[in-house]
Amino acid sequence: MSIVLYWHPMSSATPIACSLVELDVPHERLKVDIRTGEQRRPEYLALNPNGKVPTITSDGAPMFEALAIQLWLGEQFGVERGLWPAASTPERLQAMSWCTWAYVTYGAQVMRLQAAIDAGTPDDAHGTAARKAMDELLGLLDDRLGRQPWMMGEAYSLVDLVIGSVIGYSAYIGAPVASHPTTLAWLQKVQARPAMQIEA
Repeated sequence: MSIVLYWHPMSSATPIACSLVELDVPHERLKVDIRTGEQRRPEYLALNPNGKVPTITSDGAPMFEALAIQLWLGEQFGVERGLWPAASTPERLQAMSWCTWAYVTYGAQVMRLQAAIDAGTPDDAHGTAARKAMDELLGLLDDRLGRQPWMMGEAYSLVDLVIGSVIGYSAYIGAPVASHPTTLAWLQKVQARPAMQIEA
């Protein structure tokens, strides 16, 4: 299988690069310079009509949207490596639920806060409401991690990487992650893994 990742450093494609390293999947990494508009070139839009990174191709067949790629990587490579739950298990249902929670439920508040920051009003009603909602959602995560060391139980998995990537970015832009010590300690462990040290 020939895997190609189209990415840009310090973007939403970076967690995909980290996952490929964590899973030890041979792949080619092609940089798309989003600062100069390479993502809007016709040949790239043919792979990803959104004109964004990441995009991944498997034997030439394209896939886009970071969450979809992460779930596919888990299913395709993670099960045999012990980093993703097997199909038709309760753990697989939890893995899909929590990864989607990070990208969709929590992610909506990340985008809300990012929009307030981009508008130069991070402390307006939208930014404040986003941080409040994040605080409540982080409480759910703190509760789960207070009962087990990793998202899926006793062992680290790709689920930790996926969720940790979203939580880590949210902390960077001002989410109240530090107010949740259990989650913060878990996040620091996730970020310390060698696979997370992707160079620009």
